[in-house]
Formats: sequence, C-alpha cells, structure tokens
Amino acid sequence: MIGTVATRVVIAASNLLLVALAAHLLGLESVGRMSLLLLAITMIMLACNVVGGGALVYLEPRHGTRTLRWIACTWSALACLACYPIVQVLHLAPEGYAGFACVLAFIESLATIHLTLLLGRERYAQHNGLQVMRAGVMLSSFVLLSRHQGAGLSDYALAFGIAQGSTATMAFLLLAGQRASASDAIAAARALFRQGLPAQAANGLQLLNYRLSYYLIDRFQGAGALGLWSITSQLSESSWLVPKSLGTVLYAKVSNMAERDRQRDTTLAVLKISVFMAAMAAAFLIALPGSVYQLVFGAEAKGIRRLVAILLPGLLAMAASQALSHFFSGSGRVMHNTIASGLGLVVTIVVGFLLIPSNGALGAALTASLAFTVSVFYQAIVFSRLTGARLLDYLPNAGDAEQFRVIWRRFTGH
Repeated sequence: MIGTVATRVVIAASNLLLVALAAHLLGLESVGRMSLLLLAITMIMLACNVVGGGALVYLEPRHGTRTLRWIACTWSALACLACYPIVQVLHLAPEGYAGFACVLAFIESLATIHLTLLLGRERYAQHNGLQVMRAGVMLSSFVLLSRHQGAGLSDYALAFGIAQGSTATMAFLLLAGQRASASDAIAAARALFRQGLPAQAANGLQLLNYRLSYYLIDRFQGAGALGLWSITSQLSESSWLVPKSLGTVLYAKVSNMAERDRQRDTTLAVLKISVFMAAMAAAFLIALPGSVYQLVFGAEAKGIRRLVAILLPGLLAMAASQALSHFFSGSGRVMHNTIASGLGLVVTIVVGFLLIPSNGALGAALTASLAFTVSVFYQAIVFSRLTGARLLDYLPNAGDAEQFRVIWRRFTGH
C-alpha cells in the first residue's frame, strides 16, 4: 500500500510539473489541446482494455503470459484501427491529431498490457518502478524536445510516445522467457471478454462523468478555458491519491472477508480515513494564494482557488466513493458501481449543458460536485441497506482511533 501511494504521488507530481512547464512554454490554450489529445487517447484505451485491462491480472496465472499477450496485443491493434474513424468524425482529438491519438493509444496499450501482466505475476516493485520511469521519461523527453525544436503540441505527442514505448519495451524484457501455457487460446479470449466487458462499461461511464465537461468547455468556451479547467481538475484529483490507494487494498481485504460486520466496519473505517485525507489535501489547495498558482502555471491561471473550493463537496464525495466502490467490487456487487456512474453521468449531461456553455470552468465545477455527490449518495443508500449501517456510522466517533490502528495492522501486517 505504501509503495503504491508513493508511486502515485511521484507520478502526480511529475504530471503537474509537466503541465506547469507546458503552461509557461505554450500557454493555457495549448494546455487545453494537450488535454483533448490525452482524453482522446484515454477514450480509445477503453476499447483496448476490454481485453488488455485488469482482467489480465486474474487470468495470467490460469492461461499464461504468452497466450494472453498475443491475444491482448492483437485486440488492441484492431480496436485502435476501428476507433480512428470515430475519433475523426466526432472530433474527439485536436484537429489533425486523430491518427496520432490512435497510434499513441496503441503504444500505450502495449505498455499497459505488459505492466498488467507483471501485476498478474505479483511483481509489484517492477510494476511501480516502471510507472515511475514512464513519468520521468515523459517529463524529460518533453523538456528536451521543447528546447531543441521549439515548444508545440507535437512535442507533447512525441514525448508521450517515447515514454509509453520505452515502458512497453522494458516490461516486455522483464517478462521475456515467462512460461508458456497449454491453455486453449479460444478459452482465454472468451474469459478476457467475459471479465473485461462489464468492467470497461463501468469505466466508460465514469470517464464520461469525469471528462465530458472537457468537450463542453472546448466547444462553448474555447481551448484557453479548457486549459484552466484541466489544470484545476488535475490539482483537485490529487486529493484522491490516498483514497484510491486505500481503496485498492480494501478491495482485496473485502474479497477475503466472509463476515458482513467486518466488511462493513472495515469499509467505514477506510471511508473516514479517505474523506479526512482528501479534505486535508483540498484545504491545502484552497489555502494557497492565487499568486502561487500564477507563478507555477503562468499569469493566465487565475481563479483556481475558487474552482477548487466549489469542487470541494464533489472531491469529498468521490473520496468516500473509493471505499464504497471497492466494497461493492470486493463483495461481487459491481453493478451498483455501474449504476452510480450512470446516475452521475445523467447529472453531468443535464446540468453540464445548462451551466457550462455560459459559465465555463465555474459551471463545470458546479456540475462535477453535483454529479459526484449524486453517485456516492446512491452508493451509501445501497451500502446501508446491505450492511445495516446507520447514518451515525458514517460520522467520526470515539472508537475510530482504535479502529484505524486495527486497520493499519491488518493492512501492513504490523
């Protein structure tokens, strides 16, 4: 857990430094176009991860690295080819970059497949190390390309490709010589689709819930406003680093707990820690003077503190959702996560089209807070019905300190 948190902190810091450099070198408008390119790649990756995603972790011990690898890589190539006309027609990427988005998504899918297979073999240190390396290569490549060629969106795209390609190569070498399996390839492919399709449906809804506002701001307010909103989003979502890491560990713990009361108490303890840590991180961001944001992200970066403050209810809601979502996943009730994401998406669509065209990033912040709150409200109602949790159980109480110590010992083995 500590290694995962540390890895995510380093990656988040590297990504924010990259955005800060881009804001100074290119301006907020170009940062907005970078965000659109990255979002297009992420959308394509949803299709790639139907086969090349988290299902590989579960299936690697059963079907072997080599069998799963060629199936996943073949699927990713076909998915990227199929997505090209969709990205082009729907203008999901910046103008002239639809092809780049598909190529870069394929390279990222190769990296993701091999990193996930490393997880399937429980090689956590190598997995985390390669993720940190990828962030470092991305940052250093962008700096070098910007210095020698003059800053531009193409530099970001090339740096992205170098980082993903080097990660895929290193992971491939680490997996070289891994056992072949006598597993039937058809059976392996069926298992991948059976595991991957429901998960990616939920991920797709959640991605749209998080990022639909990007397209709305770009359409109605322009790339400059999108640049400001993308910076605010990345800063705000850094408050979820600890909640996401705790949620990942909670998933495994709940999966191995039979008693309903232990599942409930552990989930509630993680929920409270997650909300507390997110509140501390968000308070720090709100307390920073606006001049600090302008120093880091450029003179155009005005109003970030206000946007984070408006986002605060949604940030706390999604911190709580990390615990509840992993409870549902760990107890075999994934459908409730899909429903929660769907409800949030409905709010994002309805409220977003009402507020974002005229209010830009401010409307996006209000929309996100409302959508995230609706999602977690549904999850809390279902969780309470399933486990018997009362309203008071969600609030801090005198027994939480001891419960936190028990959870810590249970998670760390100390």
